[in-house]
Amino acid sequence: MGDVNEFKDFAKAMVDYVGNYLENIRDRRVLPTVEPGYLRPLIPETAPDTPDTWQEVMSDIERVIMPGVTHWHSPKFHAYFPTANSYPAIVADILSDSIACIGFTWIASPACTELEVVMLDWLGKMLDLPKEFLACSGGKGGGVIQGTASEATLVALLGAKAKTMQRVKEAHPDWKDSDIIANLVGYCSDQAHSSVERAGLLGGVTIRGLPADDSYKLRGDALEAAIEEDLKKGKIPFYVVATLGTTNCCAFDCLEEIGQVCRQKDVWLHVDAAYAGSAFICPENRYLMKGVELADSFNFNPHKWMLVTFDCSAMWLKDPSWVVNAFNVDPLYLKHDQQGSAPDYRHWQIPLGRRFRSLKLWFVLRLLGVKYLQEYIRKQISLAKEFEQLVRSDDRFEVIYEVLMGLVCFRLKGPNEINEKLLKRINGNGKIHLVPSKIRDVYFLRMAVCSRYSESSDMIYSWNEIKTLTEELLKEEKEKA
Repeated sequence: MGDVNEFKDFAKAMVDYVGNYLENIRDRRVLPTVEPGYLRPLIPETAPDTPDTWQEVMSDIERVIMPGVTHWHSPKFHAYFPTANSYPAIVADILSDSIACIGFTWIASPACTELEVVMLDWLGKMLDLPKEFLACSGGKGGGVIQGTASEATLVALLGAKAKTMQRVKEAHPDWKDSDIIANLVGYCSDQAHSSVERAGLLGGVTIRGLPADDSYKLRGDALEAAIEEDLKKGKIPFYVVATLGTTNCCAFDCLEEIGQVCRQKDVWLHVDAAYAGSAFICPENRYLMKGVELADSFNFNPHKWMLVTFDCSAMWLKDPSWVVNAFNVDPLYLKHDQQGSAPDYRHWQIPLGRRFRSLKLWFVLRLLGVKYLQEYIRKQISLAKEFEQLVRSDDRFEVIYEVLMGLVCFRLKGPNEINEKLLKRINGNGKIHLVPSKIRDVYFLRMAVCSRYSESSDMIYSWNEIKTLTEELLKEEKEKA
């Protein structure tokens, strides 16, 4: 397969396949029916000694791979949050894979670094982020593409840890590092993503989950009380994560209140807007990020909801030097003459290696444009509102949280068990795919608008499937009683 003409034929055949797959995705069953271990008997026990033809590989995609694929881009897929996909992003990844540079330093491939700097400025301006976050402002700030929001949370935590360690050691030169670290405390809502707790484990520090209010939002007074309590115990508060768009129900922490507490207490504030951040490209949604100027770092995932394929998690830092200094290991073989004139992104992230991911942003933003992306987000939110109305039209159901983005949280009125049975039936039937969540012992179903192919008819289709299976279930339950 080393021949360029073979490559061209194979690539053209794959592009045709991908186009047909995506344009006809709603015809496929959204959830596979295979059992664990299904794939092993379908392929040989060992790799071939001599090459198979690309035609043989192509023919095996439907036989081996597709039976075990959950079709995330189907309009019938409503689980988790969306993962983005678009033709410009797919093409950009082909170019990234072809250039195949590892952009850890500026000199390793100058375009890889420089395009990323500019794309994060483009993106920051689209969200109307404070200029202190943007490289073009001439200050310290700037953006970087991380692999995931989980990485961004950990990177920010390590930056906050380094900053606090330096501050405490200046005040108490005789204190040991191990004693300072043992007393560091970070905070988040009890509704925050599990990756915040995991960042604490990886960073070797304590993270406290604080109770959200009755609207599942973390408030400033709860944070202030926790910090005061810990200060009295001799603890060192150093890091807070505010979530804009929680995984459970898409609640928005009160960023402005939290930010004011962080500023008063000299605590690093990181904003995790992994899913909902894309919606801030629409001015009407920006009220939900009020107080962002008080943050030290901000992150969202264009690869969730902004048509940029995984992985592309955008992170901005007002002062990246704390992260750079925390990660800076500078062997001779990575030094270069232009050091300090442009970012060496290896110092801004956990791994050393990095792909040319900014190409995806460049292609998507140029070939779709900001207005198209805004209309796409607005349409997805309107589809969620439409589904919400369908749920509210049936008095057997209740909507359990305000619908602000593309997520509807709902349940059958009654005990958790009936909702668990309903979800099992929905996913077992395989026509649509949902996942559940649970807040304060209330179990509910989440319907996320995930596919770029989703239309009003898909909301009606999904609701009719839920209604039909509900009627079957309630009839059976009644007969049992």
